[in-house]
Amino acid sequence: MSIIADLYIRVSTDEQAEKGYSQRNQEEVLRKYCSINYIEVRNVIYEDHSAKTFNRPQWNKLLLNFKREKNKCDFVLFTKWDRFSRNAGDAYQMIGILRKFGVEPQAIEQPLDLSIPENKMMLAFYLAAPEVENDRRALNTFHGMRRAKKEGRYMGTAPFGYANKSKEDGTKYIALVEPAASVMRWIFEEIARGVFNTEQVYHLACKRGFKRTKSNMWGLIRNPIYYGKIFVPKYKDEESILVTGQHEPLISEGLFYNVQDILDGKSRIYRPKIKTVVEFPLRGFFICPKCQKNLQGSKCKGRHKYYYYYHCESQCKFRINAETANELFIENFKKYQPIPEVKKLYSSVLYETHRELANNAGEQKKRLLEQIKDYELRLTNARDLLLTSKIDPDDYKLMKEDYGVRITNLEREFSTIAKDKHSIEALLNKGIDNLIKINQAYLDMDLSDSRVLIGLVYPEKFTIRENKIQTARVNKIVESIYLINKELEGKKNGTKDDFYLLSRRVTSTGFKPVTF
Repeated sequence: MSIIADLYIRVSTDEQAEKGYSQRNQEEVLRKYCSINYIEVRNVIYEDHSAKTFNRPQWNKLLLNFKREKNKCDFVLFTKWDRFSRNAGDAYQMIGILRKFGVEPQAIEQPLDLSIPENKMMLAFYLAAPEVENDRRALNTFHGMRRAKKEGRYMGTAPFGYANKSKEDGTKYIALVEPAASVMRWIFEEIARGVFNTEQVYHLACKRGFKRTKSNMWGLIRNPIYYGKIFVPKYKDEESILVTGQHEPLISEGLFYNVQDILDGKSRIYRPKIKTVVEFPLRGFFICPKCQKNLQGSKCKGRHKYYYYYHCESQCKFRINAETANELFIENFKKYQPIPEVKKLYSSVLYETHRELANNAGEQKKRLLEQIKDYELRLTNARDLLLTSKIDPDDYKLMKEDYGVRITNLEREFSTIAKDKHSIEALLNKGIDNLIKINQAYLDMDLSDSRVLIGLVYPEKFTIRENKIQTARVNKIVESIYLINKELEGKKNGTKDDFYLLSRRVTSTGFKPVTF
């Protein structure tokens, strides 16, 4: 009676490239062995899968075949034991399963008679050696990736807005790629503006070409990679750190942390959670004059077209035509437009204020740098005390964590201070021109920008009574512009005033000033 065997030939891509374990070579060696030993070859099984587990497609098919046809095959042959498995525990279990089916596994280049108990020690060595090699390779890969992160190199698939690139010497890096980079930058800027919540920003971003899930976007806007930092996680005694990346930042550090504050609820920015349309730009700001509840928007189908209304859902049933309300609002906006004759005055005031703020920012940066250096010096002194055994390692660890948090917070505050620009004349001219034609600017803006402008002019909600806009409070700067316009309108023709004698003491918070 002849001996029957199935030949099992396994390679993985890296082994075939590095060690030459080609399938043709293994088959040639195995067939030669069977020919010499008068073994009949029944099936040849080719596998291109890792040997870390036995969850392999072709092996599962072979095992099913053994189960169906018990005792019809004597051996399953392979060249070496690492072709069979690279995990000792799984290998012993699989050998037991094969023996139940009447099949004996055997490596022709490392033959073992497993009926002899002492040979199991040799089998353990053959199986453990590739497992150790795998573990060592994985550990080397882990430390290599961690070292690369500490050097500022991003590892893995590039996040949205970046693409994986290779230099001529083969070094991997990530680079900004359009239009994804612009879309991702827009997401950060839109969240920082606080007009829409993250849910609404996600839907708007999808229309701009953002092709990721909502949960993925949430993870991306938390990733420091976008402001040029790479996170190195904690490992054993090493604390987690942020290192400066070798890639080009997409946004500034200040913008990134502004977004984090909004996501954490630390920033009190107006973020209405309503979805509005072009016909209802006032929705969310407009309240009912009778019950003070927010007005909703709806449309009614007439004989020839749709008619749009702001309406109250309470029992008062207040309703006003949306087109009429929008026109009244725009007409009311006109009284806040500065008259062109005072353009030079406003430019002078803003330029002087900017210069004062720049000086204050410089002093603030200097103060923060001094505090950072002081904490770093304290940390150095604590390290020296640890080396001389004057303090316990646990005490040093607590001090290191405490000063680390303080330094990180100071650096974060430092990054949010606006950089001083030597010349803002062009920016001032553009800004003043837009301020003088604020009514037209409102009409030309898209919906999100126009709603930002409404929120800036009216910090609190407004209503309409007797065809007039009424509100509890108007922005202080806008109110001042209105008062100046009203004062100048009362002057007779030919009256001259020296506008430069007016106070230039203005606030530093833009459209949301602090009252002196």
